[in-house]
Amino acid sequence: MTPLPKIMLAPNGARLTKADHPALPMTPAEILETTQACRAEGVDGLHLHLRDADGKHLLDADAYADALNLFRTDMPGFPVQITTEAVGMYGPAHQRHVALNSGADMVSASVRELCRDDHDVTRAFYNDCHQRGIAVQHILYDVEDADLLTRVLDDALLASPDLQLIFVLGRYAVGQKSDPKELDPFLTWLTSAGLTPDWAVCAFGQNETPALLRAVRAGGKCRIGFENSRQHADGSNAKDNAARVAELVKACAEHA
Repeated sequence: MTPLPKIMLAPNGARLTKADHPALPMTPAEILETTQACRAEGVDGLHLHLRDADGKHLLDADAYADALNLFRTDMPGFPVQITTEAVGMYGPAHQRHVALNSGADMVSASVRELCRDDHDVTRAFYNDCHQRGIAVQHILYDVEDADLLTRVLDDALLASPDLQLIFVLGRYAVGQKSDPKELDPFLTWLTSAGLTPDWAVCAFGQNETPALLRAVRAGGKCRIGFENSRQHADGSNAKDNAARVAELVKACAEHA
């Protein structure tokens, strides 16, 4: 399986537009340009969200295939992970279809969303991804999601060092705020479950940088970008995604 990048860029997400920030990329070409600028600052992977012609969230296998081909041509070898986030628009069957038929080898998926279908269906999907060499990063919004994953995922996949997780700190619903201490319950769960996965953190709002720094110091990896925060740690607005990456890289170097 392709391991998680140390710093994965999430430059746009599913909801924001240029009305939220003029430097937020919307089209594949803009996402490519942003990713290239962020790679120069230290990013080594991309979390890819696509939009339709009206700028709305899009899960489409063919559109993903086209975007992936663009990146494979212009940034060969650069890891690109596609999202299967529902955003209230797509059901689990569609999410599974996109994950399996876009040509992606890295996929982000919420166990909470997928388990709207029968657990046996979700378990079969995870096994299918594993057999095809598709690395699934499981989105965990809280410890309840983590416990759900332990019930749905086969024991062999759960115990594998290839298991990929992302812990989400904060929410859109609470004003895009997070606290680095929100990582603690996830770390306690990892210890109690005896798991040693490949894991990362994303965090909302002004505390994105300190939360990600805490994750790095605990042995984790990072997802950073405008999907979760357009603010620096001091509360100022970032010029662009590259500026957010630069702050994180500097903070990590200073606390190495």
